[in-house]
Amino acid sequence: MALVKYNNNSISAVTSAASIPSGAMTLIKTLTASSSSTLSFVHGSSDVVLDSTYPIYVFKFINMHPGTNNSQFTFNLSVDTGSNYNVTKTSSAFEAFHEEDDGSPNLTYNTSRDLAQGTGYQVFNDNFGTIQNDYSLSGEMFLFNPSSTTFVKHFMIVNNQLGSSNYQRNFYIAGYGNTTSAVDAVQFKMTSGNIDAGTIKLYGIKGS
Repeated sequence: MALVKYNNNSISAVTSAASIPSGAMTLIKTLTASSSSTLSFVHGSSDVVLDSTYPIYVFKFINMHPGTNNSQFTFNLSVDTGSNYNVTKTSSAFEAFHEEDDGSPNLTYNTSRDLAQGTGYQVFNDNFGTIQNDYSLSGEMFLFNPSSTTFVKHFMIVNNQLGSSNYQRNFYIAGYGNTTSAVDAVQFKMTSGNIDAGTIKLYGIKGS
């Protein structure tokens, strides 16, 4: 799905929302980490939109780099504009991995990365291990209809990680926030230490 452009201008140059075609992906907010403890997208704060304006929201993660050894990238949801990030979640997780020296290729369900009615942060990846400068994680997360007061809040994650003694790890995680309250904030952080570097972009998909 391509980002819609008008006359070689970005979507931010469009002056009328009515002119955005159905299915267009609109950039809402970009956050860049610099030894950041958390990166949070809160509806109504700093131009963030996370309500019924869009039925689907997409978070893009670009080179998320941890500041601490043996940490993982995580997220959680809030129903009280970020006062608490503790929505109950159930999820599944599987991964494919392969080492740079062609060792240990595998595809497996990862029980250590799933949740069963847990309120803690959902983990995206395996331990980064001893941090090297080129270790990072990139990927995306879809969040469906977070403003609904009828249905649970489905999410799907795909990401790729270099870490843990030069293993390439490709994770697929899906689940739902088990709440019928509107989700109005999403927070990302490492399990320990700061997010040393990386960019998260939030998009909305309209008319989907």
